[in-house]
Amino acid sequence: MPSSLSNLRALGAALVMLFAFAYPAAAQLSFRPTAEAVQEEQLLNSLQRGDKITGRITIPDTRASSLIQPAGRDWRDFQRSRLPIIGGVAIIGMVALLAIFMMVRGRIRIHQGFSGRTILRFAGFERFVHWLTASCFIVLALSGLNISFGRILILPLFGPDVFATMSTYAKFAHNYLAFPFMLGLVIMFLIWIKDNIPGRLDLEWIKQGGGILSAGKHPPAKRFNAGQKGIFWIVIIGGALMSVSGWFLIFPYLAATVTVLQFWTVIHAVIAMLFIAAMLAHIYIGSIGMEGAFDAMGTGEVDLNWAKEHHSLWVEEEQAKAHGPSDSTPRAVPAE
Repeated sequence: MPSSLSNLRALGAALVMLFAFAYPAAAQLSFRPTAEAVQEEQLLNSLQRGDKITGRITIPDTRASSLIQPAGRDWRDFQRSRLPIIGGVAIIGMVALLAIFMMVRGRIRIHQGFSGRTILRFAGFERFVHWLTASCFIVLALSGLNISFGRILILPLFGPDVFATMSTYAKFAHNYLAFPFMLGLVIMFLIWIKDNIPGRLDLEWIKQGGGILSAGKHPPAKRFNAGQKGIFWIVIIGGALMSVSGWFLIFPYLAATVTVLQFWTVIHAVIAMLFIAAMLAHIYIGSIGMEGAFDAMGTGEVDLNWAKEHHSLWVEEEQAKAHGPSDSTPRAVPAE
């Protein structure tokens, strides 16, 4: 018994000694608020406050030091949620308005019918520039809309593989066709600016609503009426904004900061939606909405009665150029 008691005492002493030696090691495994832990807590607090998180870099590009930019989350949310709403309201709303106008007003007819004689309205070079710009715009619009609506409308129909391939080619088309589109804008501005300066005559045209709601009665106008001048300036100003903002998207290193680049992407997207909506109205009036209007950019020649109804002052100017002020004989050619 004394021997057993001695053994128990020896075992207890050994356990005490073992615990005493092991305690420093156990203390080292316990949590201590080290500098790293404090920095992690500061990082989490900064994220919750929405601060910009930066780090240390050794390369010349200081923009690379930005690790987390909370403003980028706002930009992403705008692209994914608000922009599709803006585009949907603008584009679908315009289509709805045109449909209502078509049902209420119907097609704008030539009141006196076709005369069988035509007058030259646009030369071949003018039509070439118009269709160059218009065709590029259509591809740019469709490829751009794919960014906002492709995942919702196209991806479920064709699957991820087809959608990815289509989006890749759409991106290339969007980037490269931007340059002939910008060239077309510059040429259109140079050749048509002299005929698109607003004047007092345009105010009267606006007061009468362009004669759109009245059958056969249109206010006098020169080569371009107030409505066409409005479309011209929408194209020039909107196209300029699209070109400048698009330039930063094609060459993102031109932007001083990421915030500047995000600003131009928002401008590019919003102007694009409004631009497309306005062009839908232009396409409608220039095709099925108005009888005889498509011939102006189709063959370049319009029916003389159409020209007299919509651009009476311009017809008088053209007749005066061809036959002199004293001759009232119309400058017209037989329709083919």
